[in-house]
Amino acid sequence: MAFKAASVVMAPDGDPNKHRASIKTSKLELTTVIVELMNFDQAVSVCKDLVQNEGVQSLSLCPGFSHDAVARIQSAVGEGIAVNVARGDVPSTRVIFEILAKEGWIPEGH
Repeated sequence: MAFKAASVVMAPDGDPNKHRASIKTSKLELTTVIVELMNFDQAVSVCKDLVQNEGVQSLSLCPGFSHDAVARIQSAVGEGIAVNVARGDVPSTRVIFEILAKEGWIPEGH
């Protein structure tokens, strides 16, 4: 049986019905889903579906997920499911912020 993991990331134009991909080996099934930026209701729903309908055992969330959103997801998927969040150090976070601002993800003045 393969270990089933999923990565859930956010993008301004994310649509989990369209933006989804899976890679499978004999030991790992990795699914990536892109949800709409800051749409935590959608993210909770996607994570719950991944666990209940696809058998995902471990979720990795992008750094944009707040502590509250992570807690909502953990509560929705239940015990026994690993929920991890990618977090960077301060210099890395600054680099990403600058790139996302340049690409139009962040409104001016923020």
